[in-house]
Amino acid sequence: MTVTLAEFNTADVRDLLTACLDVPRWVDAVLAGRPYPDLAALTGAARLTLTGDETRRAIAAHPRIGEKPSGGWSRDEQSGVDDAAAAEFRAANAEYEERFGHVFLVCASGRSGPELLANLRERMHNDPDTELAVAGRELVEIAVLRLGKAVTA
Repeated sequence: MTVTLAEFNTADVRDLLTACLDVPRWVDAVLAGRPYPDLAALTGAARLTLTGDETRRAIAAHPRIGEKPSGGWSRDEQSGVDDAAAAEFRAANAEYEERFGHVFLVCASGRSGPELLANLRERMHNDPDTELAVAGRELVEIAVLRLGKAVTA
């Protein structure tokens, strides 16, 4: 679903926002900021810091990097991960999930499989609290990217 900024400012777009990021406080905050004068103001307002609980909730809705999502935004966002890289990701994801207790989350759009795998390996050095905060920032970047695709000038 795509809407113009004028439509976004006046229509019921709760479902669209929830599809971008399934965090009720984030959805409510973006809705409360309407009307937005331009797309930059909208995406700026969408750059909120998530709590740990909000991050955990939103992570649960994301497929693993390297798995082939059935459709929607995730499929396009992970297009840089080819079948060869996906095999490496299965092992790396398992190690990551064992360490942190949740799937590896990164804004994958426009990034290659090797770049994403290097990012996962680098983040394995984080402590759990730091990693949860990093994952939260990545979720917001994914949401802003999706919002930019869903709302046009």
